Parts: sequence; C-alpha cells; structure tokens
Amino acid sequence: MRVFKENNNIFRLLSEAVSEGIIVVNKEQVIVATNGFANSIFGYATDELVGKHLDVLIPPKYHHSHSVHFNSFVANSEKRHMGKGRELYGVRKDGAEFPLEAGLNPFTIYGTDYVMALIIDISERKQQEKEIFDLNTKLEHKIEERTQELHDTILELKEEVRLRKEAESRMKESLKKERDLNDLKTKFLSMVSHEFKTPLGGILTSATLIGKYTTVAQQDKRERHLTTIKNKVKYLDNILNDFLSIERLESGKVNYKFSKFPLSKVINEVVYNANMLLKDGQRIRYPQDIDEYTIEFDEKILELVLSNLIHNAVKYSAENTIIDVQVHFKEGILTFKIIDQGIGIPEKEQKFIFKRYFRAENALLDQGTGIGLNIVKSHLENLGGRINFISKENVGSTFIVTIPIESVNYHS
Repeated sequence: MRVFKENNNIFRLLSEAVSEGIIVVNKEQVIVATNGFANSIFGYATDELVGKHLDVLIPPKYHHSHSVHFNSFVANSEKRHMGKGRELYGVRKDGAEFPLEAGLNPFTIYGTDYVMALIIDISERKQQEKEIFDLNTKLEHKIEERTQELHDTILELKEEVRLRKEAESRMKESLKKERDLNDLKTKFLSMVSHEFKTPLGGILTSATLIGKYTTVAQQDKRERHLTTIKNKVKYLDNILNDFLSIERLESGKVNYKFSKFPLSKVINEVVYNANMLLKDGQRIRYPQDIDEYTIEFDEKILELVLSNLIHNAVKYSAENTIIDVQVHFKEGILTFKIIDQGIGIPEKEQKFIFKRYFRAENALLDQGTGIGLNIVKSHLENLGGRINFISKENVGSTFIVTIPIESVNYHS
C-alpha cells in the first residue's frame, strides 16, 4: 500500500484519465488503491475503500466462491476477464446489487504482488438486452397472431423484421466496440504499469547508490547517477506529456500557433537532440539546401513530428547505420522523408502501426508506449498534412510526411 501512497499523484493522474473503475488489491484481497470512477460506481467517498477487504464490494452469497476463484487466479497469475461464462455482481455501499464486468491484470512492484481490476457497471447493457429479448418475444407472438392475416400484413411484418435485425446489428456492433475498448483499456493499464515501473526502479537504485559515494574522489560516480535520475525523470515526463496530448486531441482543446521561422532552426534542434541518442557508428545524414527556407507553420508541432520519427529511427536501428533525413518542396507541398536501416515493421502488423498503444512484435523489448505515431498522425491530419510509410522487416523503414505550405521564402 505504501508504494501507491508514495506515487499517489502519478497513480491518480493515470487512473482518473480512464473512464472505468480501477481497484487494486494485494494478495490478501485488501484494497490498496481506487480511482474516482470505482468510488462512484460503488457509492464510496475518495479513499474510503482503501484498507478494506474486497468482500465489502461482493454480495455475501458469493464470498466463498470468489475467494476460491481469486486464489486460483493469483496462483496462475495471468491476465484475463473475470467470471467468463458466469454472471458477476457487485454490491454498493447502500447494499444495492448490480451486474458488472471485471478485467483482471496481475503485476508486481518492488517484490509485492498486486491485482488490478477494471470494473464496468453493465446495468444499462443488461436492460438493453432485456428490451431486445422482450421485443423479439413480442414480434414472435405477433407473427403467430397474424398468421391468418398473412396476405394483408406481409409488407408490415417484413418491415418490422428488418427493423429488428437493424436494432440487433446496432446492438452487436455497440457491444463489440465496448469489448474492444475494454481490451484497449486493459492493454493501456498493463503498458503504464511496465513503462513506469522500470524507470522508477532505476531512480530508486541511483538515489540509493548516491548516498554511498561521500568523498570528493567519488564525485564522478555521483554525477553519473544524477544523470541517470535526470534521464529517467525526463522519460517519465515525456510519457505524461504524451498522455496529456491525447487528452487535448480528443477533447479538441489543441490550439495551434502558426509563425514564420527558418526550417533549418527546427531541423538543427531535432538533429542535435537525436545525436545524443546515437549508438556506436550511427550517424544522421543532414538534408541538403534548406538553410535558405523560411516557412509558416506551427513550429512546436513540426519539431514534435520530426523528433518522434528521427528518435524512432535511431532507437530501432543497429550500430554503424545511417539515418537519412530528406526535405523537398514542390507545388505547395513540403515533404520530409526519414529513412533508416532498422528492424522494419512486419508486414502483417503494418496496418496497425498508427493505432494508439500498438507496438509491433519485434519492438516489444524496447521502451515505448505506442502512442507517439498516433499523436503525430492526429496533429498532421488536423493541420491538413499526412503521414505514411514503406517498410520491410530487417531491411528498414521510410516515413514520409507531407505538409501543405502556402509559400516558402528563400533568402540569398
């Protein structure tokens, strides 16, 4: 429970961005953390559930069987949907029972095992399913009653059947989208758990070791660990900024600021920062003939787009390779090409590469959240631009960005 108190701000920032209830319990089934949606679903105040046994949220008649299922789940330690094939019910603070769905995700922090549950109140869905069932029953009775009048009512019945099928089709599609969203949220929580756990562990280790270096002669070792801490904090800050960017994009709160600036200024800054990340023998080939270009665009967005693509090219390419950056302007279209000799994207996964939180199988061992390309694509499309790519596994990738520019000023 201590680790959630120490990282309370991070947990709340992430969990409150999720539109479903989150409950985290330890292996003794004691609740150690909740988010606002979970508190609202079960009718409790903020942090009122923390420290209580999970049984407080389960109808008494299910306590024994739930304990058996929970212990079996912890023993197998695998991510899955709870109660598959069975009806699940929760109990609110006022004693009212309601149907729910729960996705379970086991994880470990600092040697302590926890289970994170994603809770959804499906009362409305159950009501909708009942309404559909009642509608079908009524339609069947109506058909039986009108059998003798079939000739006169055939057109009316066909129309009713068509509407019924349309309603069922819409409901099935809605349920499918809901399941897909649940899977996406579960994947998101799993990714966040992993991406934060690793740098936080590095920060803790470096902070501990710094205390052991107390002499002047050990200053270089202190500096090395301080650099590690700064890099890890910057990495976490970048992840949080990406999450905030997604929230702003979805809510339509992004304000773009157009200004005139030298194209070389942005490219110089991006390439300079990327040079800090180069592996042994890697180098970035600078674009030709851009020093005289001044364009009008959102400077921060262009920097974000190029940084993401060039950093990816460096990260997913081996030592002694070249990352080629090309720039072309023709007929009002400014085109950037980022060409690498990296691991490439498997052909079967290329159609998913711009989906949020998606990461290709051959990139899972590298750090990353799978949201950078999604953010880049969203910003470009908002500004009338486009991004596409050509890639071959174990050969490399070429990402192509096109931006409409009304004019490019040349300076001699």
